Formats: sequence, structure tokens, C-alpha cells
Amino acid sequence: MTEANRSEPANVTHAGALPNTSADGQARAAAMRALQSGRTQPTAAVGYESAGSVLIIGPRARVIGVVELLKNTLDCTLAITDAGNQAPHSSEAGALQGLPIVCAVTTRIHGHLGRFEAFVQTSEGEINLSRLLGRKRLEFDLVLDLGVPALIQYEIPPPGYYAPGDDSRVLSEALAELPGLVGEFEKPKYFNYNADICAHGRSGIQACNRCLDACPTNAIGSLKELIQVDPYLCQGGGVCATACPTGAITYAYPTVSDLLERIRQALKAYRAAGGHQPYLLFHDGEQGRERVERVGQRMSEKMIPVQVEEIGAVGLDTWLAALAYGASQVLLLATGITPPRVLHEMRQQLGVASALLQGMDYDGQRVRLLEPKTDEALLVAPGTLAGHEMTTPASFATHNEKRNTLRMAIDHLYEQTPGTAAAAALPASAPFGDVVVDREACTLCMACTSVCPASALIAGGDAPTLSFIEWNCVQCGLCETACPEDAITLVPRIVYDTELRNRRRTLNEEQPFCCVECGKPFATRRMMETMAAKLKNHWMFQDSQALNRIRMCDICRAKDMFGRDLTPEAYRKPGSR
Repeated sequence: MTEANRSEPANVTHAGALPNTSADGQARAAAMRALQSGRTQPTAAVGYESAGSVLIIGPRARVIGVVELLKNTLDCTLAITDAGNQAPHSSEAGALQGLPIVCAVTTRIHGHLGRFEAFVQTSEGEINLSRLLGRKRLEFDLVLDLGVPALIQYEIPPPGYYAPGDDSRVLSEALAELPGLVGEFEKPKYFNYNADICAHGRSGIQACNRCLDACPTNAIGSLKELIQVDPYLCQGGGVCATACPTGAITYAYPTVSDLLERIRQALKAYRAAGGHQPYLLFHDGEQGRERVERVGQRMSEKMIPVQVEEIGAVGLDTWLAALAYGASQVLLLATGITPPRVLHEMRQQLGVASALLQGMDYDGQRVRLLEPKTDEALLVAPGTLAGHEMTTPASFATHNEKRNTLRMAIDHLYEQTPGTAAAAALPASAPFGDVVVDREACTLCMACTSVCPASALIAGGDAPTLSFIEWNCVQCGLCETACPEDAITLVPRIVYDTELRNRRRTLNEEQPFCCVECGKPFATRRMMETMAAKLKNHWMFQDSQALNRIRMCDICRAKDMFGRDLTPEAYRKPGSR
């Protein structure tokens, strides 16, 4: 388990492995020192306990092949999947002597290091494997799944779960690691969650699932209107924070503000030491670091490697802020172990970044993903970038508020390019955009305002008016789903002018409809027309007074109903008893 006992973030790439023969190389060395000197706010820890009970699942031959290597160091339980109820062969008796054995199909496993539950199929249905064996404890600490396919198919499996498939090298690594997973372990709690601004759901409606779709560990689940993150399954991939349009999930190890402050100081030190056109290279501490050090002395001296916990945790806010701080280009180094879900989400976000930058007359390749199989030539000789060159680096500080960081970065980049377009179209995955309302269809029922998680859509109080602040909109789709008249369309785009995008503008308004009895305004004319048209053929509204009652406010409606001597029979459907 790679997370065990980790309490400090990994260091940046060793500066001594990089050339510093030119002025840019010496400036890079200064930048690397600034990166190393940055501080990281502490985060909470997540603890695991393992007593060394391991469940080994798989065909008889494979299980027998590994049990001899583990039974002297771990408490082994065997689930043999291809033997039915057959007893062990005499040649196997020695290896299996004294070990609990179940010969049944294992149907599912869930949990994590120290808390795995396994279930098998029996003639009486599915049952907990530990219960079937009469164990006092229903969970196992570790699982070695030798089946093909594995029972857990997550792109990043839970800590303590090993599924080597047919790969003998991976199996050897698992057999070497398993005996060491006995004791107490802890890892950082990698995320913070603010439910108040989560766009997953409102009023029983679900909309934004971006974090759920992106998570490679399946640590995120839905609670209908909110999400929950299992800190024991979360392994710090961070792509949930990258995908989140509101900033409800933020990365905590390090926080974005800590990382950006290190980057700001590093670029400042680079310029002060005489460096020009710095390139930032984000990479992880495993294969990414190995790849960087493999290039080593051949790497461009303008290239500043920045080691992060996981490449997927670095998102749009960090990329654009780094450009605003003076980076000529931001490169993201993917590797063979970068999960497919993470790569997919990063490509989506890169599409947004490219459109944002091109709309401001910058080269859309100023943020670029180096794919796992990409040639390393760009690390040696970065390509020439087209478009506008920023001249004045930003100095703003950030405070772990994603939308605010994006606002400051976009504003600064836009200020450096006078004369560019006021707005630009963005891909559908963008967290910015307009809301277009069909005024003919909209009844101003305000269902959209009641579900908006970002206060982008605003009701007019006593006046039947629907207003909108574009910068607040995260394009989550809750309003579109909630609208009973299908009157709302989302338009992903960015408005660069700060005043325009923060201006409150009216999307729809009408004259109010007033109560036919007391004259109090309580609805809109279109709403009343729509309601009357829908109800005029209903059996309960065939009486003219009953139909007229819907044109009354709630107080007058009650007076009209109870002021007349009406019995329940008056409201009973004809023919009913």
C-alpha cells in the first residue's frame, strides 16, 4: 500500500539532476529552491488497522501456488472458486493444513485495508464468507484476488486489495508487499467538501455528477441531493476537485492556495535571477518523477518541474493562475499509471482552457497534456507558441476558492490583451455560461431559482421577474431539469468583461396577476392562463365558481370555499363512492 505511513508531501524533483549551465538554468535552480521552501498546511489523517488476516480468492491451482509464501506471516483464509465441494488432494493437504477453506463462488467484495467484507453464493443464497466459516470477525484485513477478472474493477483498487490478474510481475510485487501490511497506518485526508455550494442536486433533482464520473477509486457516492466521499477509499487522485464546477470539493494536500503560492514565489525567483520564458512541468512522484529524471541533463533549462501528489489534482484554476503568474506554458505529464478516468477529465478541462485562452488571443496550447506515450522531445526543446505574450505577471494571492481564483486569473490574462473579443464560446463541459429563457414558454414559476446552487438565477421577490448573474452560473443543469415548461437552455461561454458578467440582467418579466376578489398580486398572467387551460376540462373544475377560485389568492380562496356551505360530497368525483 503506497499510502501507508505517509504524513508529508513528496519533495520536488532533485534540482541537482537538472542542468544549470545557462542563465535560465541558474534561474531555474533559484525557482526550485523557492518551491522547496514553501510550506504546506497540515490536513487531517485517515487511519487503518490491520492484524494480518488475508483472504485469498481464486482457482485451486493459483491459490495453492501462493499460500505457502504467505501462511507463515499472515492469517490466511482461502476461497477456492473452481473446486465445488471437493476435498483437497493429498498432495495439497500439507499446504492447506489448518487453514480455513471455502469452496464456493465469491460474488462480491467491498471495503478497504482492515475492513473487507466478502460474500459467497450458497444453496441458501448469498452469505457473508466470515459468517459461513463461523469467524467472530466478519471482516478481513487484506485481500489477494487471483481470479480473472477481478471482483473489484476500480481503476485504482482499495488499499489492501491486490488483483494481479495474469501478470506474474505484479503478483510477485503483491506477495512482497502483503506481509508488510500488518499494524497501524495512516494517510492524509486529501479533500474538503462544502455541501452548501454542491451542484449535485436540489429539491429531489439530480444534475451534476462530474466528481462521481471522474473518481477512479469509486470513493464518491450520491446521497440524492449531496455527495459523500469515503476517506478510506479516496487515495488522493484529486480529479474530483478538478472536475467540480463550483469548488464544493477542494484538494487538501496541498491546498490550491499553498501550491499556487509556491508557484508564484518560484516564478518570481526565476525572473529575479535573470530567467526568461519559464515553462512549468507538473508531474507525480512516481513514474512522472522517474520520467523527468530520465530526461535529466537533456531537459530544457527553461523547464521548471513541479512535483504534485497526483497530476489529476491540478486543474483549470491552477493552470490559468500559473500562466497569470508568468509561466509561458503549463505542461502536465501523464504516465502509464494515470487512470483513464483522470485522463478523460483532464482532456475535457483542457478543451475549456484552450477555448478560454484562444478567446483572449493566446495560443490554446499554453496548457498542454503530455500523454503517456508522448515523445519526450518537448521536455528537451519546448515548441514555439503563437498568439499574444503576457508582459506583466500577476501578484494576487488565492484563498482556496476555486471560482475566485479563476476570476482573478482570467481577469489578469484578459487585461494583458486589449482589443480581444468580449466573449467566447466554450465546450459543453465548461463551468461558465449563459442561461437562455424562452419567454413564450416561461410562466415565471421560479422553480429554477429554487434549485440554483450558485445564486445565478434570482427571483424578483413580489415582482414576477427572473434575473440572472452570468458569472455565478456553473452550467450544472439543475435549472434546466427543474423547469416544468422546458423553457431553459444552457449556453456554455465566457464573458471576459468583469462588469458585464457580474451585471444582474432580466431574463423574463411580466405584469402580475391580481386576485379577482381583493386585488392582491400573487401570480403572473401567463401562469394563470396556463393553469386555467390545463384545468378547465378537469371534473373538479366544471363548476364556474370552482374554476374562478384558482384566480383568487390563498386567503380569498379559503374564504370562498368555507364561506359557502360546501360538503365533501361536492368535491367527490362523479360515479365514485
